[in-house]
Amino acid sequence: MNSRQTTDLLKALSLEAGFDRVGVVRLALAANGESFEAWLERGDHAAMSYMAGRLDVRLDPRRLFEGARSALCVALQYHAATTDDVAGDLWPGVARYAHGRDYHNVMIKRLRKLARRIEEAFPGTRTKPYVDTGPVLERDLATGAGLGIAGKNTMLLHPEAGSYFFLGELITSLELEPESPMADLCGSCSLCLEACPTDALPEPFRLDARRCISYWTIEHRGAIPVEMRSELGKWVFGCDICQEVCPHNDRPLVAADPAFALAEHRRNLDLTALLELDEEGYQELFQGSPMKRSRWEGLRRNASVAMGNSGDRRYVEALSRSLEDPDPVIRRHSAWALGRIGGDRAFLRLAEACSQEADEEVLAELETALAGQAGSARGVNS
Repeated sequence: MNSRQTTDLLKALSLEAGFDRVGVVRLALAANGESFEAWLERGDHAAMSYMAGRLDVRLDPRRLFEGARSALCVALQYHAATTDDVAGDLWPGVARYAHGRDYHNVMIKRLRKLARRIEEAFPGTRTKPYVDTGPVLERDLATGAGLGIAGKNTMLLHPEAGSYFFLGELITSLELEPESPMADLCGSCSLCLEACPTDALPEPFRLDARRCISYWTIEHRGAIPVEMRSELGKWVFGCDICQEVCPHNDRPLVAADPAFALAEHRRNLDLTALLELDEEGYQELFQGSPMKRSRWEGLRRNASVAMGNSGDRRYVEALSRSLEDPDPVIRRHSAWALGRIGGDRAFLRLAEACSQEADEEVLAELETALAGQAGSARGVNS
């Protein structure tokens, strides 16, 4: 069997394993290695220090293991973008990729199954699967494999499938026939840059995580800086804005994998329930969900911020109860949210909490919230 036949067979096996698209790239120095290094040097990766780990391997995937020669790059669609099955006040604020099962688990199982079939067909072949983990520049490999082209929002774009898809790689010692990369798909369009509410896309093809809603709601631990909170809007986990405005996502032709549909047992969860969720309930409700990345305290923190940004006084009672939460981070963000919402009830509850609070950082948040209301919220019936 020659390399072309081997490549065709492996691509067929990849589709049989449950992936929507597959491409092949020969391993070499990363085409965008210099851009990646510049991204790190600017500090655009924020506190995600792991992104700088094993840099030599990231820039040269042939170092992943001895004899690594090629990569099978696969894509799996997670959102059709033509229907919106979300409801309530929580799910519109959760990035679509996190509505269902954790893509890491779904894809790695399929990749491992694929690896076993390849190793059975070609004894002695070495393989190594990756799904958004390890020292791999996924978009660089996927671009070389013809699965798409980087858009100005840094997401990989496909002319028929848009950008709502996951990427995975199976590194192999086999010598495979590579694909041809795609041409630019953005042209003069700059809708994603213009739509980003936090200016996290300061220029085409550059993402500054320090301004990114997804970073603050998923990766960041502890209190969110006050200046960023109002910028998060409705978002509780991730953000889809730069994808929602992309013309290539209007009518993708590839159906979403059912594994990523909104999970039925989480469908009725709302912001109030999320804020008041205990740790045991969190573990049960989010088992197998990518939303666990934010952790229990992070999701509750984010829920309080979304409540505050809504300005909806229905949330005053839940936020007031959270002023007694054992976690000072939750108390801080609940105080801020009550200050944003305003009204008599919010003012009274902030004042009561202020008289009882011992934590200096929480107390400062309470006093700031009260000061902001003193001239305008008192006397407003609610």
